[in-house]
Amino acid sequence: MEMKIRATACLKALATGDAIGKQSEMLSHNDVLHWYPQGIRGFQGSPDRIIPRYLGNANREWRIGETTDDTEQTIAVARAILRDRNVLHHSVGRELLQCKKSIHAGVKSMWTFKQIVDPCRVATDGDGCGAAMRVSPVGILYSSGRFDDLVKGAYEASIPTHGGQLAICAAAAVAAAVSVALDGGSATDVLKSSVRAAQMAEILQPSVNAVTMASAIQKMHDDLSGWRELKANDIARIYFPDRPQTKVPLAISLAIITQSVEDTILLASNIGGDADSVASIGGAIAGALNPESVNQDWFNVVNTVNNDDLPKTAHALAALRN
Repeated sequence: MEMKIRATACLKALATGDAIGKQSEMLSHNDVLHWYPQGIRGFQGSPDRIIPRYLGNANREWRIGETTDDTEQTIAVARAILRDRNVLHHSVGRELLQCKKSIHAGVKSMWTFKQIVDPCRVATDGDGCGAAMRVSPVGILYSSGRFDDLVKGAYEASIPTHGGQLAICAAAAVAAAVSVALDGGSATDVLKSSVRAAQMAEILQPSVNAVTMASAIQKMHDDLSGWRELKANDIARIYFPDRPQTKVPLAISLAIITQSVEDTILLASNIGGDADSVASIGGAIAGALNPESVNQDWFNVVNTVNNDDLPKTAHALAALRN
């Protein structure tokens, strides 16, 4: 029963972070304060109404409480896993082809994949966090005792759209973090496992990049964990999440240090940048670590606006674990 509770909290927090973070996605920290002078404290406005900054947006008029491609692709990976009882890239690719959110030239990895229309495609580049944002179901499927399967599963879930080393290693790190948290591991265990998974995944896609995802995660956590207080403006100044080396490391660090879904989501949302991805990835890990920190009122908004029945998905995934 505890596994189902943790898995459910993981997906609830992921979707909640996605929806709240969307309110400030791609804004600079100063622009976050322009749109939200008192800071983001949850859903800023009435559920299902258009977020003011998206009024007239050519791609989509996003609504308050609406989840983005982060949650949509997570559900796609979950569907593939539940059908195959395994993580197979062509099956994940088939499900991803059904996704409809954020399909435009501005999101290069998914746009290219949708233009090719080949579920068996294996990407050779792409270092964004699109793979990491959808990989939580892999962490729910495999226990932390199946580390090789975790890393390989993260790879399979990544390569339809993301083939760069940073992306694959980030996905492996998130899958491991979720899995260890679900098994009741400590924050320290979660950190060590995420770094280990990222290191193991490096051999799956060699790179000449001097920065590795494993080193970026460890370095950021070592720094932030020594801060007296985590403040959005301070984090934005040093670790603004606008590149692969900061997005997933920040999500993992916030979850591990705060061990709170609410704190992780609000910090990520008030920082700006790729706020929805940082809030959803970090929220998922924090939810698995500390299920009681999920804000049920926030999730009720998400559930009403999107009606995805994430608890059902979480229970089904948890039943396949081990």
